[in-house]
Amino acid sequence: MKNILIVDDDSELRVNLSEILSKKGYHTDEASTGIEAIDKATAKKFDVMLLDLMMPKMSGMDALAEIRKRSPGTKVIMLTAFATVDNAVKAIKKGASDYISKPFKIEDLDAIIRRALEESRFEEGIKKLDMDFTLSSLTNSIRRKVIKLLHQNRGLHLMEITKALDIEDHTKVVFHLKNLKESGIIEQDKEKSYFLTKEGEKTLECMKILENYLSR
Repeated sequence: MKNILIVDDDSELRVNLSEILSKKGYHTDEASTGIEAIDKATAKKFDVMLLDLMMPKMSGMDALAEIRKRSPGTKVIMLTAFATVDNAVKAIKKGASDYISKPFKIEDLDAIIRRALEESRFEEGIKKLDMDFTLSSLTNSIRRKVIKLLHQNRGLHLMEITKALDIEDHTKVVFHLKNLKESGIIEQDKEKSYFLTKEGEKTLECMKILENYLSR
């Protein structure tokens, strides 16, 4: 049973999420402040943490850096009412795995939690196989799906990729595309269409090997 820590100063939200996630088979715990979250993450291993961005005394963003130090294996999902690329980039640069905007649908949150758990599993596989940094940046399933899409369909625009991924928040897709571009895995042509580079094609082959390894 996977352990999830719910961190939010809204007690009603914490209770509701705890009940819903418990019914889905997760073991849940709660914290009302960033300081309490840090203490709990230090004392116990959590697979996933749902961390509110805006809280009194210590914001989720400030708590995140310390949580990553004390519990590096915990996947942190930011809960925010300010879903912008800048906020997403800041949170993920500090170690967050993903983010979701309030108000959100529980099925969307569940999907993000499942992606985070898959990311952990992927990272463990990378450690065992001693993969390099470029492939380790692909623990996120959205980025892997983008690579496969661009392998199947050369020259896709942002909105085409967003639609194919079935993600409403296109800013999230922008962030992942930027990450892939900085890694040299994808590029854009003059028409702003995305395509796989030669490095991207090589990375795809490595992904297939790793996915076959993990499916054993």
